[in-house]
Amino acid sequence: MAQKRAFNEGKRHFKKSKKQKTAESDGSNEQVLLTDVRRLLAEVKIEEGEEKKLPEQWTEVELDISELSSTGDGLAQKDGQVYVVPFAAPGDTVKAKVVRHDSEHSYTLTGFLSVTTRSQHRTETPRCPYFTQCSGCQFQHLPYAYQLAHKRGIVEKAYRNFSNLPGTAVPDVGETIGSPLHYHYRTKLTPHFDAPPGARRDKRNGLKVKWDEVPPIGFMKKGTRKTMDIEECPIGTEAVQVGMRSERKRVKAEIDKYQRGATLLLRESTERIKKDEADSETQDKQDGVVVEDRGDHFHRKVCITDSKATSTEYVDDFRFDNPAGAFFQNNNSILPLVTQYIRDNILAPQTNPSSNNTASPTSKIKNMIDAYSGSGFFTVTLSPIFHQSLGIDISEQSIASATQNARLNHLPENSTRFLAADANHLFSAIDATKFPPAETAVVIDPPRKGCDKNFIRQLLAYGPERVCYVSCNVHTQARDVGWLVRGLEPEAEVEGEGMLEGMYEIESLRGFDFFPQTSHVEGVAILRRKKRAGVEEEGKVVDEGVDGKAADQGQTVVGDAA
Repeated sequence: MAQKRAFNEGKRHFKKSKKQKTAESDGSNEQVLLTDVRRLLAEVKIEEGEEKKLPEQWTEVELDISELSSTGDGLAQKDGQVYVVPFAAPGDTVKAKVVRHDSEHSYTLTGFLSVTTRSQHRTETPRCPYFTQCSGCQFQHLPYAYQLAHKRGIVEKAYRNFSNLPGTAVPDVGETIGSPLHYHYRTKLTPHFDAPPGARRDKRNGLKVKWDEVPPIGFMKKGTRKTMDIEECPIGTEAVQVGMRSERKRVKAEIDKYQRGATLLLRESTERIKKDEADSETQDKQDGVVVEDRGDHFHRKVCITDSKATSTEYVDDFRFDNPAGAFFQNNNSILPLVTQYIRDNILAPQTNPSSNNTASPTSKIKNMIDAYSGSGFFTVTLSPIFHQSLGIDISEQSIASATQNARLNHLPENSTRFLAADANHLFSAIDATKFPPAETAVVIDPPRKGCDKNFIRQLLAYGPERVCYVSCNVHTQARDVGWLVRGLEPEAEVEGEGMLEGMYEIESLRGFDFFPQTSHVEGVAILRRKKRAGVEEEGKVVDEGVDGKAADQGQTVVGDAA
C-alpha cells in the first residue's frame, strides 16, 4: 500500500504543480522529461486497491518502448510505472537494468542492456564504437529522416507544454531543417580526464600528485559521473579528430606534469586560399593539416588546442575570428542555411529579400538590433539587408571580437556597430529616434535559460515591428514567446507595476538540426507585432504603444553609442 500511496501522491503532485511548472519553465531535461512522463501517467489506469510491484534496483526488466521523449530517451509503461530507457526506439522490446525509482513521480530510470525485438525504425548501424556507453549521442541507430521528424515533434510539444498559449495562437511547425553533414560536423570538442584517487589529499599535504597510470581521456559514461576513454569521436570534424589523436598522445607523454584533471580544447581553424594563388604545398597533406577543395578556394584546416589562440571560421563568404576558447556555433555546415532562412523571414513576408542579400525597397524594416550578439555572428551575416545594425552583449571581450569581425568583413562602421550593455538594461541604451520600433527587427539568441522577465518587459515596452528568436532550448523559447504573445502580469514585489499586454503574433516556427545523432534541436521563431494603434501623419506612423503613450517616451539615450 505504501507504493500505491506514493503513486497517488505523485499524481496529485503533477496535478497541483502542472500550471506553475508550465508557466515558469526552466527548460531543464528533468522538467521536460517529467512533462512527458506526466502525460503517459494520465493514460495509466490503476484499479482501486491494486498495488504496484516495482522491480528491485539493478534487476533486469523487459520493456516495450512506446515513444521517444523530448530528451531522446525511450519511454515504456509497465504496471502503472513509466520506464525511461536510453538508446531505444519506438517499437523496440528491450532488456534494461533498473537504476532508480522516482516514487514521487512514478517513473524509473534504467540502463540499456540489449534489444530483444528490433523496431522498424532501428535501421542504422552506429558509427561510434562507444554508442550506448558514451553520454553524447542518442540516435545513431535511427535513420536521419526519422531524427528530423522527431525533432519537429519536440518543437511542437515545447509550445504545447510550455508556452501557455491556445493552439490557435501557435502555427504549424515547419519541417526540421537538416544538417548537410550528419557526422564529422562538430568544429569543437572538449574531452577531459580526472585526477587520480587521493590527489586532493596529496595536494593538501603538499605532496606531488602521483599518476600510477594514464587516466581515461574522453567523455562521461552514460548514467554515471565517470569519464570513459574515447579514442575517436565520429561527430568531430576531420581536423578535430587529428587534434584529438595528437592531444591524447601529448597527455600520455606529459601526464606527470599535471597536478589535477583537465579539460582539453579541440577547435578547428580554417585558412582560406584562392586557388589561383595556391602553390603546390597548399594542396599537399601535411601532418596535422586537412585540405578541402571548396570550388574557388582551398580550405586548410588545423586543430587549435590553446584557448587564447585565434580560431578562424568561414560562413559563406563571411569570416569570423575569435579566441579559440570562446563560444561560437559548433556546426559550421548548417550555419549558411540558418542565416539564409532568417534573411528570408526577418522582414515582412511580402518583402522577403532575394538571395543576393539586398533588402526590398518597399520594406519598412530598415534596422536590426542583435541582442546577446556575442562575437557578432548574426549582426555580421544579416547586416547587408539592413540600413543600420546594432549588436549588444554584456561581454566586453565579445564586443571587441564582434567589432573586429565587422572590420574583417568590410562592413561600414557608421551602419554596423556594437555596444556593451547588460541585458537587464539593454533597451535603455538604444536611441529610439535612430532605431524607431516600427522600422526595427530584433534578433534574440540567449543562453539555454532563455530571457528573464525583465528583458521581456523591456522588449514589450520597446515594441519592435518584428522579432526573430533563435534558441538552443526550445522549451524556454516557448515560455518566452508565450510572454511576448499573451503579455506579462505585474510582479507582486514591484509596487505600481502594471500588466504588460502581449503585442506579438507567431508568424512561423522551425527547428534546425545543429547536432545530428543527438536529441538537441535549435529553434527559430519569427514574430510580428500586432497592428499598431497609431495614425498617419505626413506619411509617418506615430506609434501610440500599448498604453497610448509614444513609444520613445521614457527611453534613456546613452550618448551617440546607439
